Amino acid sequence: MREIVLDTETTGFDPLTGDRLVEIGCIELMNHIPTGKNFHRYLNPEREMPEAAFRIHGLSTEFLADKPKFPEVAEDFLVFLDAAPLVIHNAEFDMKFINFELEKAGRRALPMQRAVDTVTMARRKFPGAPASLDALCKRFNIDNSNRTLHGALLDAQLLADVYLELLGGRQTGLTLGAEETASGDMDFARRAGPKGDRPARPPRPHAPTAEELAAHAAFVAKLKDPLWLQ
Repeated sequence: MREIVLDTETTGFDPLTGDRLVEIGCIELMNHIPTGKNFHRYLNPEREMPEAAFRIHGLSTEFLADKPKFPEVAEDFLVFLDAAPLVIHNAEFDMKFINFELEKAGRRALPMQRAVDTVTMARRKFPGAPASLDALCKRFNIDNSNRTLHGALLDAQLLADVYLELLGGRQTGLTLGAEETASGDMDFARRAGPKGDRPARPPRPHAPTAEELAAHAAFVAKLKDPLWLQ
């Protein structure tokens, strides 16, 4: 199963008040495991970067000035996504910005049903516990020491690890199998009892019958220089 872990950085909180996308980072998963393929673009938001947003992701107006505008990368972005489900932390926020940019570029919006929200997953799995990306990295012992600033590709990479843990981790299914095997072994040991208490079985006959010996001799007689006669 192909999935895309997706994260964005923006100039603020609401595209309807003038905020824009400035970075998109996507990681391809196959059967929940990263394949090594990704999509990453910085975007020119065609506006100044607010200081509050700059403190979060460190992307300045000057740095983004020569980057492509969203319509220039829209086709490559949609081709990379294809029809895969989108794994997003706080999906409503990112989908709101992505769909604003898509519609502004004359493209069709992505249905919200495509998004798997890891915030919702975390809150269901750990009710009442913090569900931020940093908190989940800490919970699952995922190294996020490089996350001094937010970055779409780095955050998507961390989220891919978090998502796998929320699903049950890399050993999904194997632990249960080991427990079942161990349980089966214990049941067998209980049934068998201590080694000295096992009931003796009569020896099984393995000597050939006269008919089998005659059949074998007839078969050997048909062979040229058989080993049995050397």
